[in-house]
Amino acid sequence: MNILFLCTGNSCRSQMAEGWGRHLAGAGMAFDSAGIEAHGQNPRAIAVMEEAGIDIRGQASTRLDDELLAWADRVVTVCGHADEHCPMLPPGTEKEHWPLEDPARATGSEEAIMETFRATRDEVERRVRELVARLQGEAARSGSSTP
Repeated sequence: MNILFLCTGNSCRSQMAEGWGRHLAGAGMAFDSAGIEAHGQNPRAIAVMEEAGIDIRGQASTRLDDELLAWADRVVTVCGHADEHCPMLPPGTEKEHWPLEDPARATGSEEAIMETFRATRDEVERRVRELVARLQGEAARSGSSTP
């Protein structure tokens, strides 16, 4: 099962989701992320993921292309803009939407902004854990060895 997280700029939410997916999933599941555009990784997203023990620095901020769409069995949009601008998916590719707030839009002190990033990180972790468990459960019910 190949899961692609899609966001506007592939800098925060989708990067966090990819990192959590790679950290939490077992055999038979692969994760990647992309954006409608590629804005580069957000340093605060890297920092809060590192606080959780996950290094996402090696991930790339990439733009969605036909090759990634063909690779994906499931596309998870993590923002409204990506959900609205997601291209037509290949037959058999499933899509779901997670309406996550953009932590990069947080304002206030540095600590307040970092708390927003941490809250997003924790919400993304919860959703990825739920997704992995759901896909593993579906695989077990279907008798498949991989999700």
